[in-house]
Amino acid sequence: MKIYVSADMEGTAGVSSWDQVDARNYTVDYFIYQKIMTAEVCAAIAGAGKAGAREFLINDSHGPMRNLLLDELPKDARVIFGNRKPYSMVEGLDRSFDGIFFTGYHGAIGERNATLCHTYTPSVVYDARLNGMRCSEATLNAALAGYYGVPVLLITGDRTTIETAQEQMPWVTGVIVKESIGNYAVDSLSPQAAQDAIRDGAAQALRSIKNARPFVMEPPIVLEIELAKVEQADWVALIPQFERTAPRTVRFTSDDYPTVFKAFVAAFRMGAVADGRA
Repeated sequence: MKIYVSADMEGTAGVSSWDQVDARNYTVDYFIYQKIMTAEVCAAIAGAGKAGAREFLINDSHGPMRNLLLDELPKDARVIFGNRKPYSMVEGLDRSFDGIFFTGYHGAIGERNATLCHTYTPSVVYDARLNGMRCSEATLNAALAGYYGVPVLLITGDRTTIETAQEQMPWVTGVIVKESIGNYAVDSLSPQAAQDAIRDGAAQALRSIKNARPFVMEPPIVLEIELAKVEQADWVALIPQFERTAPRTVRFTSDDYPTVFKAFVAAFRMGAVADGRA
């Protein structure tokens, strides 16, 4: 059995501040939570291995996407590092995988009681929808996995993140490692307790794989992005096939979800350029 792991950081146990997850700050906090993030990924792989998985590909999916401590990862796992990947948080995913894990995930921008909530780039993306469905990163990424016939099996993070994902994908095993108290505080499990729960959850997710199914968006697929600023919409609207529908809103339509996903990546990259944050 072959498992893909998309590893984010904001949903890691104990995380409640941007300082804890921002590699550019070089704070003691970041190095502590870098280690805890890595340990949660290792726990997910250990649980999956216990349930029969034998191949793993990990995609470091947070920020600069160079966070995981390579020398602490299982020797039988491969890792994708680095930013500017065409498929970002789900780069390298294809039909050869039996399932996908989302570790350390967080809520969509605007969610209540979802610590550090955002959708890819908070300075650019104010809201994102697929066929009218409000999207978190989990939604957007799950739809690409669904295109390849790969079901989401496990999500770890805060309660809001898990419960929102399970509303869209009821078969997913969710591991709640913390309760969010607004945007900048949490009531968290200890790192060890969180890792134990993730290990058990991953094993359970594989034991329940027969109940899982791919999360598929039916064509035509309509992506709507509400940008944070008008000037960002000005620039995104320059991308072919994007339609300007409101001062800060653009729309992209295609029958092919990988094309939609790449359009989303291009849009938040272009929005960052317009905002001077490329």
